[in-house]
Amino acid sequence: MQDAAISVQGLVKRYGEIEAVAGIEFEVPKGELFGFLGPNGAGKSTTISMLCTLVRPTAGRAFVGGYDVVSERDAVRRHIGLVFQDTTLDGYLSAEQNLRLHAELYGMPREHVPARLQEVLEMMELWERRKTLVNHFSGGMKRRLEIARGLLHSPRVLFLDEPTIGLDPQTRSSIWSYIRRLETEQDITIFLTTHYMDEAEYCRRIAIMDRGRIVALDTPDALKASVGKDRVQIHTENDEATIVALRERFGLDAQIAENLVTFGVAEGEQFVPRLFAELGQQIRSVNLSRPSLDDVFMSYTGKTIRDAEASSTDQLRQMATMWKRR
Repeated sequence: MQDAAISVQGLVKRYGEIEAVAGIEFEVPKGELFGFLGPNGAGKSTTISMLCTLVRPTAGRAFVGGYDVVSERDAVRRHIGLVFQDTTLDGYLSAEQNLRLHAELYGMPREHVPARLQEVLEMMELWERRKTLVNHFSGGMKRRLEIARGLLHSPRVLFLDEPTIGLDPQTRSSIWSYIRRLETEQDITIFLTTHYMDEAEYCRRIAIMDRGRIVALDTPDALKASVGKDRVQIHTENDEATIVALRERFGLDAQIAENLVTFGVAEGEQFVPRLFAELGQQIRSVNLSRPSLDDVFMSYTGKTIRDAEASSTDQLRQMATMWKRR
């Protein structure tokens, strides 16, 4: 554990009959950019809350920066930075005032604050806007300020919980340029949760979480190589008949994903002409892609992350409806 920034051993969190996190185990070495992947409701935010001492585990142990998240909560909190999904900035204060308040809460020596404050604001390219009220910031600027605040007290581990959620693609790309700078320029471990597969490509290793369990953990390249097949998606007049035909004529197991008949096959470019010639169903469109992290997710969970996202959203709506009726 001394060589690990984070060590998790059989971590469990239950809410009544619901098991949000089901006995996960993993380690994150010091200095790693580690990605935690999965749809909403997979248990990512619950895990990050336990690691940050905001939620007490039901069972298992976890160590962050070498400190136990249950018995050494204060030590853990002194050595971590946390950027939540939703903004926690005070919009009626300036950027500088928000950071100075954070410095007071963390007990930073006052003589060290000005230099460090300037350092993190310049890193996030916000120094010239330090006197501006946060209410006048764009969504991307607020996210950059929250990252600067998380770095202010020089944490050993920085937790970023969905740092680009709700941002447009250009702003997402900008935020990621800052995150990658942190990885190369700062002596810090970054633990990042996301449900964007393209963002996970930047991580050294990623864990894929589904229904409270870690279903895969490795480098992005190794995970994609483990799939070993190209993904083919076709749109036909009769999807159910197409699935049967694929199984009977080619021995392929297909399923509906993103409203398309989806299956994996080796050497997809050579297979597609056979598909048109032998399937026996009218094909309206076909899409062929190399293995991606979404294919990895589908391989381990049986659905793409977008379908899992939609499914978890439906479950949350059903739960909300049930609670309203009670």
